[in-house]
Amino acid sequence: MLDKKILVVEDDPILRRFVSDVLTRKGFDVSSAENGKAAMEKINKANFNLVISDLKMEEMDGLKLLENIKKAAPKTEVVIITAYGSVATAVDAMKKGAFDYITKPVELEELDIVIDRVFQHQTLLNENEFLKEQLEKKEVSDTIIGKSPVIQKVKSMIEMVGPLDSTVLIQGETGVGKEVIANAIHRISRRASKPFIKVNCAALPETLLESELFGHEKGAFTGAVQRSKGRFELADGGTLLLDEIGELGLQVQAKLLRALQYQQFERVGSGKSISVDVRVIATTNRNLKEEVKKGTFRKDLYFRLNVVSISLVPLRNRKEDIPFFIEYFLQIFNDKYNRKKSIADSTMDLLVNYDWPGNVRELENSMETAVIMSQGDVLKPEHFIFLEDNRELLEDGGDFGEITSLAEAEKRVILKTYRQLNHNKTRTAKALGITIKTLRTKLREYGVIEAEKAVSEEGR
Repeated sequence: MLDKKILVVEDDPILRRFVSDVLTRKGFDVSSAENGKAAMEKINKANFNLVISDLKMEEMDGLKLLENIKKAAPKTEVVIITAYGSVATAVDAMKKGAFDYITKPVELEELDIVIDRVFQHQTLLNENEFLKEQLEKKEVSDTIIGKSPVIQKVKSMIEMVGPLDSTVLIQGETGVGKEVIANAIHRISRRASKPFIKVNCAALPETLLESELFGHEKGAFTGAVQRSKGRFELADGGTLLLDEIGELGLQVQAKLLRALQYQQFERVGSGKSISVDVRVIATTNRNLKEEVKKGTFRKDLYFRLNVVSISLVPLRNRKEDIPFFIEYFLQIFNDKYNRKKSIADSTMDLLVNYDWPGNVRELENSMETAVIMSQGDVLKPEHFIFLEDNRELLEDGGDFGEITSLAEAEKRVILKTYRQLNHNKTRTAKALGITIKTLRTKLREYGVIEAEKAVSEEGR
C-alpha cells in the first residue's frame, strides 16, 4: 500500500497553492517548496512518491532538481510542469528520468491522469519487487539442502539477516557448508548485484595476508612492482567473505578490527586512508571463545564479528538430511558425467548410518567417486568400501598397538596420512579436516619441512 506522498515545487505562489490544495482535497499527502533548494531539503528528510516541479526556477531549475532527485531518491518519480514553448526541454527531461510532463496552464483532468499513471506504475514496480524477493528467497532456500529442524532454523536466520548489513559469523566443523550459507546471505542482501569477494585466511602465509586484505603500493616490499588493490577495496559496495578467520595472526587482527570499525584502511606502504562500504561475513571451524581465552584471538575483534552468529551442526547430528544430500549429489554427478545411476535401499541405509567425519564435503566427494568408479546403474554398498579407509584417516589413524599420548597419536595420524597421500599438503589437510596452515605448522613442528628442504637442496 503506497503512502501517496507528493511534493509540489513551484516558484509561483498562486500556482503552488492551487495545485497543492487540489491534490490535498483528492486525499494525497501533499508538501510544497518554493524552489529546488528547498525541495531537496525536504527530500533529504522524508520520502516522497512523486515530485511535481516547475521547469523554470531560479537558483535550481527543474532539470537540475531532477538530476539531484534521481541521485538522492531513485524511486521517486518526477513530473515536470512547463510552458508550451519549453516542451522540447521537458522531453529532454523525460530522457533524463522524468516520468512525464504537463504544459501550462495546468488542466486538472490531465494532472489527474498523469498522477494515476505514476501510482499505477509504482504499484506494479512494488509488486514485481516483492515477487522477485520471494523468488530469490525460494531459490536461496533451495540451495540449503535438508529439512531437519536445525537446518530450518538456519534458513530462517538467513532470511532474517540477509537483507540487513550486519556482520555475520558462521561457525562449524570443516566441510559442513559454511561458504554455502555465506553465499545465500549475500544473494538475498541489497548488495546481491555487487561484488562477493572471498579470501581464505588459512591458505596464505601471515606475511602476505595484510597485502591480500588491504592491497599495497608499488615498492612497498620486494616484488611489489605495481600498485595492487586488496580484497576490501575490491569488495566495495558488496560483501567480503573472510573464510577461516580463526587462522589470522594477532597483527593482522588489529588492522582488520580497524577496518571493521571505521570501514577504513591503508594499503601496505601508504599512509593514506581509503574508505569503503563493505559487509563482512566470517567463517571459522575453531571455537573462537576458546581462542580468546588462550590469547590467540582478540576479544574486541570477536565481539565485532559476532553481531549475528550462525552455527552449523555436523552432518552426523542431522542424519535426516543425509538422503536429501544423496539425491542432490546423485543428480549433480549423473548430469556431470552423463550417467543414470540410482541408489539401492541398502546403500542409502549404509550412508545414513555412517558418521561422516568429513561432513557434507566428504559425502559429496564420496558420491562423485561412486558415480565415476561403479559398474552398472545402481550404487551398491560395495561401491562405498573406501569410507572405512576415510574414517581411519579422519578419526583415529588406525591401531598404534600401544598406549600413547594424544599429541603423539595426532602426530602419527598426520604423518601417516601425509605419506599415504604422497606428501600432497592440500589433499592431506582436506582428508584430516584441518587447514593447510595448521598442517604446515604441524609438519614444521615434526621437522618434516626442514627435512624436505634438505633433501631438495641435496638433489640440486
